Amino acid sequence: MPLRIAGRAVLAIILLVLAARPAPAADSADAVARGAYLFAAAGCAGCHSDIAKKGAPLAGGRALKTPFGTFYGPNITADRTHGIGAWSDADFLAAIGHGRAPDGSNLYPVFPYTSFTRMTDADALAIKAYILSLPPSDTPSRPHDVSFPYSWRFTLTVWKWLEFDPGVFQPRAGRDQQWNRGAYLVEALGHCGECHTPRDWLGGLETSAALSGNPSGPDGSKVPNLTGDPATGLGNWSAQQIATVLKIGLLPDGDVVGATMGEVVKQGTSQLTDEDRAAIAAYLKSLPPIVNPAAKATAASFD
Repeated sequence: MPLRIAGRAVLAIILLVLAARPAPAADSADAVARGAYLFAAAGCAGCHSDIAKKGAPLAGGRALKTPFGTFYGPNITADRTHGIGAWSDADFLAAIGHGRAPDGSNLYPVFPYTSFTRMTDADALAIKAYILSLPPSDTPSRPHDVSFPYSWRFTLTVWKWLEFDPGVFQPRAGRDQQWNRGAYLVEALGHCGECHTPRDWLGGLETSAALSGNPSGPDGSKVPNLTGDPATGLGNWSAQQIATVLKIGLLPDGDVVGATMGEVVKQGTSQLTDEDRAAIAAYLKSLPPIVNPAAKATAASFD
């Protein structure tokens, strides 16, 4: 009898240990697979990989010229010293949602946390899981070439008070599931407004003219109007034509998008499902028209 009781006690302990085990590996694999899809939707590779110089994926070095200086995408590989391998989930969420580095310093808004703040924590952490599943690189991040006073990161605290509105995307009442999915992809994950919305003199997004085009976009390029204005935007485009551009980069006039948008298509929107591209198109077609002749949506302006 004592042996039988002891056996039951051992069995109970084993069951408790099994119950306390972490989630099965399949859950982790699912998170990585989901993260890979979200990673493409967010266009992370475009800024964090120096493709022109054949740098290691996500090892940083991609230059982005702005009126405030030249910024270089940092290493975000799993390397614990030069990448984000040592970041906790809380660290990653603070960067994505609040533009704050693990040491508490402000991140420059060239990293689009002003849009990524709309991302759900679950999506952000899935992206992190995918990034950490990739090979690490010990390439140090290149310092930004930013002059005074923009080189003082603490001044970004004031900038955030003036220009940053943190908060997760909230579905709009009265809109269907497809529209809200498209809004989330455009406003949060795809951060389309970071290029397609004009900026004020402080570099903040002019939300009253959201997605109406930017005559002075990244690297000084002209970024087209995505609103419903027929003369300077996408008013004459069908939803299917928008989805086709997102899938294969083919414009309604038979031309193809240029290098910048071509990169977005190749690394991002072409990897989405047809349903998600249709959702983006439905959302864009719903935008009220804003006239912006400085960012006319022509084949030449989709560079």
